[in-house]
Amino acid sequence: MSNSDKKKSLSNTITNLPIINESKQIPVNIEAERSLLGSIITNNKAFESVENILIENDFSEPQNRIIYTFISKLIGRGQIADLNTLKTYLDDEEFFSENGSLEYLLKICENSLSIINANHYAKIIKELSQRRQLIDVGTKLVNDSFSYNLDIEVDSLIERTEQNLYELTTSGLIENGPRKFDDVILETMNYAEKAFKKDEDYIGIKTGLSDFDQKIGGLHNSDLIIVAGRPSMGKTAFATNIAYNITKNNVDKKNSSSDKNVLIFSLEMSSEQLATRILSELSEIPSEKIRTGNINKNDFAKVLKSSEELSSLSLFIDDSPALTIASIRTRARRLKRKSNLDLIIVDYLQLISGNNQNSNDNRVKEISDITRGLKAIAKELNLPVIALSQLSRKVEDREEKRPQLSDLRESGAIEQDADLVVFLYREEYYLARSEPTEGTEKHDLWMQKMSDIHNVAEAIIAKHRHGPISKVKLHFNASSTKFSDFVDNNSF
Repeated sequence: MSNSDKKKSLSNTITNLPIINESKQIPVNIEAERSLLGSIITNNKAFESVENILIENDFSEPQNRIIYTFISKLIGRGQIADLNTLKTYLDDEEFFSENGSLEYLLKICENSLSIINANHYAKIIKELSQRRQLIDVGTKLVNDSFSYNLDIEVDSLIERTEQNLYELTTSGLIENGPRKFDDVILETMNYAEKAFKKDEDYIGIKTGLSDFDQKIGGLHNSDLIIVAGRPSMGKTAFATNIAYNITKNNVDKKNSSSDKNVLIFSLEMSSEQLATRILSELSEIPSEKIRTGNINKNDFAKVLKSSEELSSLSLFIDDSPALTIASIRTRARRLKRKSNLDLIIVDYLQLISGNNQNSNDNRVKEISDITRGLKAIAKELNLPVIALSQLSRKVEDREEKRPQLSDLRESGAIEQDADLVVFLYREEYYLARSEPTEGTEKHDLWMQKMSDIHNVAEAIIAKHRHGPISKVKLHFNASSTKFSDFVDNNSF
């Protein structure tokens, strides 16, 4: 095909693209809006059946939005929203002061519907509102796609559109109202029975660290788990160990119906660096030797065998830098829809980009929005989310190095939103940096202490929404960054 033919073909393709038919009517039902508002004004009880369905922006006419807003405020304050009370507020609105607030209110009340039909009309108005929003999303997508803007990448455009569509679907959800306690207790007992029978879907996903699992009951759906520590405490290793243990369990069981898929958002390391870490954990060969090739034939054989084992795991890594909560949600939702998803790991929380790019904004508030977003993802996708977090440097300034909740960086929201907060602590790391002079009694005591705590780590459960706080002793091989059960199988 010649270049001219290609251009002609491309031109025909573009010409034949479907475009929005501007002659079509925007989906609205003004009479339904007015009739519903008239019904609520006539009988405020009608508001009870629509308040969890509609918001003011669901009304297409500005005056109807204003009326619904004032109705919501008045009833929310325990006041009556009728012709007289509404007129008092509407007279201050420009539209109503020019057109007569009482006349318009009387007009909509004349055609009010029965309170029985209020819920039905509300659903009609909601659906039409969602259709208009779909048109807005689609129109913006078309316009942005035609406009070659260097500031808008295609991936960002797709993610933003998916996010807009998701928000549109959730905006129509009716919030749960009060439930009878006997219904709640029935569900609770059903859950307790499943847990008693050791159903993993109910007792939580096992991390592969027995003592730790015993303390926390496994990783539970909709939980946000914060794993925090100072540098070199093993945060990433702890998370990748858990990811490996969970996905390895799939291969051991050989039952595809119970396979667990894990997605790691690695905002700090590349996927290759993270894979090297996991290879090191499995082969027990230091990662720096694998990276530099400083290994013998036997070591290489171990690495090769480990890589073959890892290739069969249902483990996914996304190493895109500076992701936002919206991007994480979109990518996780996409994977869950395609391959199912059972656990999300984020390494690490402070590297997630905030929605507001203004560098002067309060970082504490930004972190608050991020942790709230991670918790929302856990609830929406009904899976546990593990987020790694840094700790404040003030830990280094005190004699007792064991972390506390107040040590969490920008801590307020992290502590509040988390269901589980786990601090990793290795006394060996700090003690190794305070070696006394050789040949002294202090050095002998130091050597004994170093021997006692060699390869020992603590998982400090500082917050546990479903149980008591506690500590768990773990074995940690620093050279291969591998966590495992402590040999004595003792916990604090």
